[in-house]
Amino acid sequence: MTPTVSHELHSRNHDIDQGPNADAVAVASPLANHGPVAMTDTGATAIATNVVAKIAGIAAREVEGVHALVGSGAGDALSGLAQRVTGEDASERGVSVEVGQREAAVDLKLITVYGASIPDVAQAVRKNIIGRMQEMTGLIVTEVNIDVVDLYFPEDTSPTPEVARTAPRVA
Repeated sequence: MTPTVSHELHSRNHDIDQGPNADAVAVASPLANHGPVAMTDTGATAIATNVVAKIAGIAAREVEGVHALVGSGAGDALSGLAQRVTGEDASERGVSVEVGQREAAVDLKLITVYGASIPDVAQAVRKNIIGRMQEMTGLIVTEVNIDVVDLYFPEDTSPTPEVARTAPRVA
C-alpha cells in the first residue's frame, strides 16, 4: 500500500520546538514520495512518507488489544500477495498517511482482540502514534482516524477433552 501524500495538509501551521536542533527548519520536499525535509547548516534530512506510515503502523501494533492492521480492497490483496512473494514487510498495511511540512494525519484499519475495550484501545493507539511520530520525526500528528473492521477471538489454550470413540455406524 502506497501512502498518500499531501504537501499542504492543513491550512494552519505549527512551530515545532526542536530543542537543541532549533535551527533545523522543515520544508516541503520536492520529491513526491517524501514528506518534510529538515534543513540545517550541515545538510538536509528528508523523511519518506512510507517511513511515516511505517512508524504509525508499528506504533499501533505496540498497543495491547490490537491484533493486526488490515488493508482493504483488491489493491491491498494484490500488494499482500506481492509482499509474501518478495518478502517485504507489511508494516504499512492498513495505514494511510498525509504528510505536510510540519504535520501529519493518519488513517488506520485494525482488528482488535475480543474482550478489549475498543474506545480504550483506540485512545491508546492514538496516544502512541502521536508520541512516536513526534519523537522520531518531529511531525505534529493532527488526527488519527481509526476504523475497527473486525474482532479477533484468541484460541482457547486449554486442552481439548478426549471424545469417546464409538463403533462406526456404517461398515
